[in-house]
Amino acid sequence: MSTADVSDRPVVTGLGVVAPTGIGAEAHWRAVLAGKSGISGIDRFDPAPYPVRLAGQVPGFAAGERVPGRIIPQTDHWTHLGLAAAEAALADAGVDPASVPEYEMAVVTSSSSGGTEFGQHEMERLYLNGPSWVGAYQSIAWFYAATTGQISIRHGMRGPCGVVCAEQAGGLDALGQARRLTRAGSRLVVSGGTDASLCPYGLVAQLSTGDLSTVDDVTRAYVPFDAEASGYLPGEGGAILIVESAESALERGAGDGYGVIAGYAAGFDPPPGSARPPALRRTIEKALADARLAPSDVDVVFADAAGVPARDRSEADALAEVFGPRGVPVTAPKTLTGRLYGGGAALDVATALLALRDGVVPHTVGPSRPAPGCAVDLVLGQPRDLPLRTALVVARGHGGFTSALVLRRPARTDVR
Repeated sequence: MSTADVSDRPVVTGLGVVAPTGIGAEAHWRAVLAGKSGISGIDRFDPAPYPVRLAGQVPGFAAGERVPGRIIPQTDHWTHLGLAAAEAALADAGVDPASVPEYEMAVVTSSSSGGTEFGQHEMERLYLNGPSWVGAYQSIAWFYAATTGQISIRHGMRGPCGVVCAEQAGGLDALGQARRLTRAGSRLVVSGGTDASLCPYGLVAQLSTGDLSTVDDVTRAYVPFDAEASGYLPGEGGAILIVESAESALERGAGDGYGVIAGYAAGFDPPPGSARPPALRRTIEKALADARLAPSDVDVVFADAAGVPARDRSEADALAEVFGPRGVPVTAPKTLTGRLYGGGAALDVATALLALRDGVVPHTVGPSRPAPGCAVDLVLGQPRDLPLRTALVVARGHGGFTSALVLRRPARTDVR
């Protein structure tokens, strides 16, 4: 493929991770390869009155150590996580924002719930004490775009900014938008997402889907594609990535960074009860076509892995239709973190890029007995060493959002 063919494909040059599996991309990656779970009993509030008592929580995160002090009381925990991840991603990419023209830097993040915890506290003040007790920052701290805005302000990024609200699929959609912006002239886009809705208000909202697992055994609560799958666990955190145009990365000496965003597509499921098939198969096919690749070119799939039997089966069917039954290794490291909503797919992308870098497919911790009809080659037991070049990340959001992203390993490390 010629240079002209790939010049419009942006590269990921920096990773910033704040996840239940660790703070920092390498800490997260070590935990994933070791199968070390970040799932534990909820301790951000008393979960005793609720049917779900387990979640993925970011360990040892202290906002005061990672976020400017004046910003902390103005913003939600979710934004604190996003600011810390963005700082780490920029450092990882070796980018000094002051050295880049301010209108050539953009920010696009994903958010599923906004500043839920901040909003709950302000509503408590309203109901208990009256309107005069509600803080001035309530009007902005809960807003879905708050993290995008704070990252933009902190680093002087005055190019296009936005937020994508598509639940779990949003992390891929934000990166798809980042790709569009690099094609439109942005040199650098801070993208990805974080979420943090571990508060009573946020948990009740999540319970309304009926898809959360109420199993109290950490090892069996979230087991996608398993005969005993009973839903998923919630979590907080995610990943922020630095997406650059190929030209910008080359000028800085960053080359292809961690990898290339080679293809992207999004779809939406038909209404429940419709005779039409779910959107996932078609979305995967369109992402591969966009990347100018065949199914046989894909070396690993990072699955959506909802842990809900019907959704697992529909995903397994889509993968079998595209790749053939058990036709490609499939993994779901999110069993170690819970589903992170707006941060989940972005974290999967970061994990996939690390897998491409090191030539290893992380295993899925938890599932032990395949669900009937789920014909997927789920990597279990231990990581699988493979000569990886291409990864597919898929994500689905509540209500029908569906997205797929194709990643390619940097050419300089290609040994196939």
